Amino acid sequence: MKNLSNLSKIKIVKEKESLFPESLKKIKNPPKTLYLLGDLDIKNKPILAVVGTRRCTDYGKKVVINFTKNLAEAGFIIVSGLAKGIDTLAHKTCLEYKGKTIAVLGSGLDRIYPKENKVLAEEILKQGGAIISEYPPGTPPNHFHFPERNRIIAGLSLGVLVIEAREKSGALITADWAFLQKKPVFAVPGPIYEETSSGCHLLIQKGAKLVTSPDQILQFFGVSFKKRKTKIEGTDEEKIILNLLLDKTLHIDQIIQKSKVKPQKVLQILSKLELEGKIKNLGGNIFTII
Repeated sequence: MKNLSNLSKIKIVKEKESLFPESLKKIKNPPKTLYLLGDLDIKNKPILAVVGTRRCTDYGKKVVINFTKNLAEAGFIIVSGLAKGIDTLAHKTCLEYKGKTIAVLGSGLDRIYPKENKVLAEEILKQGGAIISEYPPGTPPNHFHFPERNRIIAGLSLGVLVIEAREKSGALITADWAFLQKKPVFAVPGPIYEETSSGCHLLIQKGAKLVTSPDQILQFFGVSFKKRKTKIEGTDEEKIILNLLLDKTLHIDQIIQKSKVKPQKVLQILSKLELEGKIKNLGGNIFTII
């Protein structure tokens, strides 16, 4: 994607320069050079990697929105790989809640991958984040580059959070790098028959910390943060729909069925609640509360 508007501003950061992250100097096989777009001033700031499968379920989408929202609001910088699925949603949620996020690429900075995330890459930079790579401009995405870049994702972070992953997922490679770097790995459990949760369960067996709430991660790092409670307010029909979405994701047809509200009215209420930032459409008319 050579038309990324910031390409002329690419910085070349050598290992011995002050801008080069100290945390990366301590990992096995550290990169000698980083190519940078944006702001990489991360000294004394909490950073967490959020990674997972490219083919996430509605459950995974709800989890990543909830965790990333709370982590970003608590001041964490979110690091991920700009991949489809969990990575993309982690970056987007962080931006939505005015957080800073860093994307680590397995290609040159002029070869955004996947291509459809070029706009997301621009938004990351506009909001004060960064896009980095150890590969020079012109380097295409390569199958072998992604496992290598995962050591950088783990290396930048205080720990790694895995939200949905298969047993052979690249997210598990990131977790393995974190284990090697003696950093905490957090894994979110899921349904035992879901393939997308099997990798997380494997990580838990290997010693990852089982987490079911972002508060557990904040407490682990000693971050004091008062969680905002979702206010259930509005008309009686709006309250019914918000209460239905409190602990689950629902398709619009399920909302209509469970709420007993007329379909046209449900459409109006969902549009209103989404505009007010109270709910989110995860795609395919599947809604969750935020």
